[in-house]
Amino acid sequence: MLTIFYDAQCPLCQREMDQLSGYDQSKQLCLEDINAADFGARYPHIDPQKANRILHAQTQTGELLLGLDATWAAWKTVGHHRWIGILRWPIIRWFADHAYLWFARNRMKVSRWVLGAQACEDGFCTPPNRQRRKPQKSKQ
Repeated sequence: MLTIFYDAQCPLCQREMDQLSGYDQSKQLCLEDINAADFGARYPHIDPQKANRILHAQTQTGELLLGLDATWAAWKTVGHHRWIGILRWPIIRWFADHAYLWFARNRMKVSRWVLGAQACEDGFCTPPNRQRRKPQKSKQ
């Protein structure tokens, strides 16, 4: 079991979690929105402000994974990790981690550029000048 603590208000983040959930046939992922009203009570050991700056995941043994290590573990858990494994290679890792930190700081702008979506609320992302729509699940 891997618990991922993510920002469900971020359209790209929500889309990735929807994709992961679609691939998670054996239900090995637990996706937790850091903006949930009861998040602090349920996960007092996770600082939502820090988790808002960098993706957090926790393994079944309690190990805390951050950033692309969390992303790699999530995709590995659902059996679709080969493409992201390259980003963990020693030569590439430093550059990938710095690029990830830039993305994390700018994820709402990037979401607008890439998806045209402003923000998500309750799993629904709103593109500019459109009605709220439910995120699509990825196909296998």
